[in-house]
Amino acid sequence: MNCLSGHLLKVVILSIIFSNLLANDRLYAQSRYSISGFISDDSNGEILIGVNLFVPELKIGTSTNEYGFYSLFVPESDSVELSIRFLGYQPLLLKIKIIQDLKLNLRLNPVETNLEAVIVKAENHRDNIDRPTMGTIELSTAKIKELPVILGEQDVLKVIQLLPGIKAGNEGTTGFFVRGGNADQNLIQLDEAVVYNPNHLFGLFSTFNANAINNVQLIKGGFPAQYGGRLSSILNINMREGNKRQLGVQGGIGMISSQLTVEGPIVRDKASFIISGRRTYFDWLIKPFLPKSVSTDYRFYDLNAKTNWNISSKDRIYLSFFKGSDDAFYSQDGVQYNILLGNQTGTLRWNHIYGSNLFVNTSLIFNRYEQNVAALQDNSFSKVFSGINDINLKTGLQYKPADSHELRAGLQVMHHQFKSLGDTRAQSPKIINPEVSKDSIPTKFFEEVALYLNDEITFDDYFSASLGMRAAAFIDKESNYIRLEPRLGFKVKINSSSSLKLSYSLMNQFLHLVPSSTAAVPTDIWIPSTRFTKPQQSQQAAIGYFKNFRDNSIETSIEAYYKKMNHQVLFKEGNQLIKSLDADQFLTYGKGWSYGLEMFFNKKAGRLSGWIGYSLSWTFQKFPQLNFGKKFPFRYDRRHDLSLVGSYSISEKWSFSGTFVLSSGNTYTLPTGRIAVVGGGSIFEGNYFIYNSRNNARLNPFHRLNLSISRKNKHRLFRRSAASEWILSLYNVYSRQNPYFLYFDIDPLTDQPRAKQISLLPLIPSIAYSFKI
Repeated sequence: MNCLSGHLLKVVILSIIFSNLLANDRLYAQSRYSISGFISDDSNGEILIGVNLFVPELKIGTSTNEYGFYSLFVPESDSVELSIRFLGYQPLLLKIKIIQDLKLNLRLNPVETNLEAVIVKAENHRDNIDRPTMGTIELSTAKIKELPVILGEQDVLKVIQLLPGIKAGNEGTTGFFVRGGNADQNLIQLDEAVVYNPNHLFGLFSTFNANAINNVQLIKGGFPAQYGGRLSSILNINMREGNKRQLGVQGGIGMISSQLTVEGPIVRDKASFIISGRRTYFDWLIKPFLPKSVSTDYRFYDLNAKTNWNISSKDRIYLSFFKGSDDAFYSQDGVQYNILLGNQTGTLRWNHIYGSNLFVNTSLIFNRYEQNVAALQDNSFSKVFSGINDINLKTGLQYKPADSHELRAGLQVMHHQFKSLGDTRAQSPKIINPEVSKDSIPTKFFEEVALYLNDEITFDDYFSASLGMRAAAFIDKESNYIRLEPRLGFKVKINSSSSLKLSYSLMNQFLHLVPSSTAAVPTDIWIPSTRFTKPQQSQQAAIGYFKNFRDNSIETSIEAYYKKMNHQVLFKEGNQLIKSLDADQFLTYGKGWSYGLEMFFNKKAGRLSGWIGYSLSWTFQKFPQLNFGKKFPFRYDRRHDLSLVGSYSISEKWSFSGTFVLSSGNTYTLPTGRIAVVGGGSIFEGNYFIYNSRNNARLNPFHRLNLSISRKNKHRLFRRSAASEWILSLYNVYSRQNPYFLYFDIDPLTDQPRAKQISLLPLIPSIAYSFKI
């Protein structure tokens, strides 16, 4: 592998040198000037990500980056026509005289996209055809808010699960698994800060408030070099900046929670703020319906806040904050659970523009995660504490010497502090909940460092490439790891509406989320790499065909991939985490591999919009100390996954949405026999089951239909325009009894163990109300 990485590094360096020489030749062949600036929403000053700019006569274009900045080179001319288009906004067509470098900040006017008359054609939006990147999907918050939801809670992660290549976890939960990877192999970032636990209510909802989100991007393959640290996917979520034009308030009331957002200018058109909070009242609603023998309390909340300041035409500063928390307690008939989960992040960013084509972002980030879980069942006690504190400093540059050439480079240094402790044992029932002092837990310190270089080159109208290398290092007192990660992507354009792409990515992950398969409560803990627990590594190769129809308003693609994963980590059979920071002796190490085919049909414009996604995939794992050293299917090895997503605008006021999912069942381990034990413990009901193979059975196929209808209204309130919306949703319309979990009992006829399915989510109607002033 080191030899391969060395050869790939040489290829990358030589290609970058050649492309720079090619770019310089083009630059000096004739006088060229730059057009650069920021693009924002005219109604509120919010920056727009992914806006497309195109010069038709020259057939050159670009798009705004994650901060709304763009840079475009054009030759000297008395008149150049510049087309600016973004779905959901009125197109802009400018004629510009080019005699020098031009700073041009633009504003686009939003339109009502549910009306056919003002649907914006996407004729110049063809990044999926023109760029060498693949496996990348962007979602707008408008689309997220359109889709039917459970209990009135709009959810980013529930929408992510509807994309091809993404496997959902248990019924109704927000967990997702990408191309055969585990949940911990997804890097989830909110304004560049890592969110270690993105869930509320045991995974039923995500921690992300849709009203505080600007843009969502998922990368599942063909990773650019600026991303690393996880094997399977990158989920980038950008928070909104707040209205720079006027004070605004919006909120919503759902079945189990309500939220409120306040935003406005600090200095008009220069500085703004946004504060958004959400809190559940599930604990208040459920108490009147509980029997006296049950004592329970559950609440969650999250808070988002952000402010930004345009110091000058070249400098901008952003400060964002997020905090989310879950606090749950349950007690009945000698069974007691205490669960406390929390995330906290903060990001300080500085954007600076050097000249017209060098954009630099520097970020200082902190994040904190804590999981504190305890359970008492009869004489069995279990407790887990996992805590992480990170400080992250990174800087990255985006340099465009020409329109055919974009260079990204950067450095990242992350300091980790880990505290992890688990304890499970027989315990006297007189001690209800033994406490573990967090201050008494030893802390592990270690660093992650990464340096990257990525070059996206367009050689001609038909061939382009993305060539990158990332050097990642893990530094600890006892063990150090340095890894090279080549990233390659190629595009061959077949015609103006179709292209063929190939990609290769090598990824490393220095952190591991280790799940226990035997504990009574969720005891997943994060641990760092050690001398024995080596960094996880994956190699993924993919090939895809991309085709657009109807002026690029319909995007289609078919991708095939193969992914190999090494140094995977699980607990040994029959083990749980004990009271020790060093878990190496209880772990076992193996490998996994996944391959499949993904198809995507996405209609982005018109009264009817939505997508169809289908995945055909296989995922296996092999551990020398598990399953007698034989391969076994991954838990979420589902052969078929189909998603249908659609929204239809009936009129300006009424719209209708629906989602349908159909998939193969998850795998599980079915006992092949049992041993009866006289006087056995109550947990095992006097039986110890015999297992001959792992994940040897499969649950019933899963399918569900969700529908929603909404009515929008416009008002005048306090001499200002206001809007409101009622949404009626039906979750699981035909009340399909999909499996949530299994338990085993003894068949009285065969005297053998059998699995019984528990289904928790039948037809659930809900109603939600939202307003905006």
